Amino acid sequence: MIKWTDFKLNKQLFQAIEEAGFSAPTEIQQKCIPLVLGGQHVIGIAQTGTGKTAAYVLPLLMKIKFAQGKEPRALILVPTKELAVQILAHAQQLSKYTDLRIAALYGGVGPKTQIEEMKKGVDILISTPGRFMELYLRNEIVTKQIKTLVIDEADRIMDMGFMPQLRRIFEVVPSKRQNLLFSATFSERVEKLSQEFLEFPIKIEITPQATTAKQVEQEVYHIPNLRTKINFLEYLLTSSDEFNRVMIFARTKENADNVFKYLERKKIGPVRVIHSNKGQNTRINAMNEFKLGQLRILVSTDVASRGIDVEKVSHVINFDVPSLYEDYVHRIGRTGRAFQEGKAITFVTKAELYRIGKIEKLIREKIPVKKLPSSIIIEETPSEEAQEMAREIDRQKRREDPEYGGAFHERKGSRK
Repeated sequence: MIKWTDFKLNKQLFQAIEEAGFSAPTEIQQKCIPLVLGGQHVIGIAQTGTGKTAAYVLPLLMKIKFAQGKEPRALILVPTKELAVQILAHAQQLSKYTDLRIAALYGGVGPKTQIEEMKKGVDILISTPGRFMELYLRNEIVTKQIKTLVIDEADRIMDMGFMPQLRRIFEVVPSKRQNLLFSATFSERVEKLSQEFLEFPIKIEITPQATTAKQVEQEVYHIPNLRTKINFLEYLLTSSDEFNRVMIFARTKENADNVFKYLERKKIGPVRVIHSNKGQNTRINAMNEFKLGQLRILVSTDVASRGIDVEKVSHVINFDVPSLYEDYVHRIGRTGRAFQEGKAITFVTKAELYRIGKIEKLIREKIPVKKLPSSIIIEETPSEEAQEMAREIDRQKRREDPEYGGAFHERKGSRK
């Protein structure tokens, strides 16, 4: 069994690790920390909740060691504000006995405070690609001292279309640097990205990509429509002892808001909702309340399926099946963290069955199907919702077979 003291870290880091309650290094930490300390280029592929952040932050803190000058010496690029804030908190916790200065840059708020913080001096910079380039072009960031570049959540960075900005960043940071890439999945696009900026990397793949955490129990319920989903959700959440810290994911902002309003009206909570229309402070406050246990339920779109590190989330409920199949892995990874057990429950209409099939193929396992309790009231499907589901099924069939005419079309070959 590898212990923390087996790594070449200093006493300041060991003290912070002990205080953080990290009992033993996870597999990704065991394999990556020595490589990063040794200056290797690394690709780390591991499911969410396995300690990827500490796997690169700890050796980074050890290599930089102490505050020096005013310019950043390491850059960590992340796709979202939420992840930037989370990694900043994690890095500050682990560096609390050092004098290292760590700052986070992200959009959604004015840059003035972030610029002022950088002017005081910063050793490690955590940033979204857009805000980094914005401040670089305003001559607020000097890059010549950057010796390490980390890209975290590389799969999401690719999904969000950051590649043009990444290429510009590669051009403005020193070419002689250590490169690290971390991701839960290793799609063809991520592989292509890795080839653009990594030379002879060592690839550490802890679990096959897109593997769900073993300690997360998964269930699927076939539900005919939106109203019945609401009925079942209310039924589940009446058990506050069992469902004590719950994340509910919706595919759209409208659905997230509707679920939130319904639960609040029924006095099932405390509950908050976060999505991209919510202000940055609102989102951060809701996240902090959830972490502190002041909220029982957090409703969210996929803006928060990553970048949330909250222990003891008892349940993840997928009110809708995600459009991006990889997001299923990240959503359910919000529970079962830090070796805790958790449960992921997914509501599926006929129009969403196609997505579930694709998710099962991605994760290489069948998700057990459970029956709805007999006490759940099955509502009639409104005609508008039924038509939209039929159109969605048509779209899916056409994706599989471009010559498919559709349920509302004449059969192929019947045209005069």
